[in-house]
Amino acid sequence: MTQAITGKAWVFGDRIDTDLLAPGYAMKKGPEELAKHTLEAIDPDFASFVRPGDMVFGGEDFGIGSSREQAAISLKTLGVGAVFATSFARIFYRNCINIGLPALMFDAAGKVQPGDRLSLDLSAGRLENLTTGRSFDVPAIPPHLMAMIEQGGLMASLKQRFSAPSTNEISS
Repeated sequence: MTQAITGKAWVFGDRIDTDLLAPGYAMKKGPEELAKHTLEAIDPDFASFVRPGDMVFGGEDFGIGSSREQAAISLKTLGVGAVFATSFARIFYRNCINIGLPALMFDAAGKVQPGDRLSLDLSAGRLENLTTGRSFDVPAIPPHLMAMIEQGGLMASLKQRFSAPSTNEISS
């Protein structure tokens, strides 16, 4: 099962769109270079100071806008451990799951502040704010999607699934 994810909180508001996550002018750059521009229009220091395991919190409609998967890929490339929002744009949510980035519905208002130290136990559906000592239940990711995340995303899951010996083979 998944280990706990620990990191710092990065808190943003409502309607963080894919243009803020993966700016159009940088789309021709590779994933590593594009990630350096993630959220720079809101927080120019984000890409430089986010660390592996840090968690991003948004409000309503996080990931709204175009269906560009680079928005989720940029967060994962930077090492973001999980994304929380009050609500997600449907395609952005699925893009996160498809690349193995946990995306969870959670209203952080009044519960998480920028810079708070956090620990997330995905298996238990528990978010602990280590700064305040408060703990919160978070909705569980459905088991089939959790398995996909644990395997590294959709493509890794499919590779593993189809490279495994079939139990349905007929032997002579």
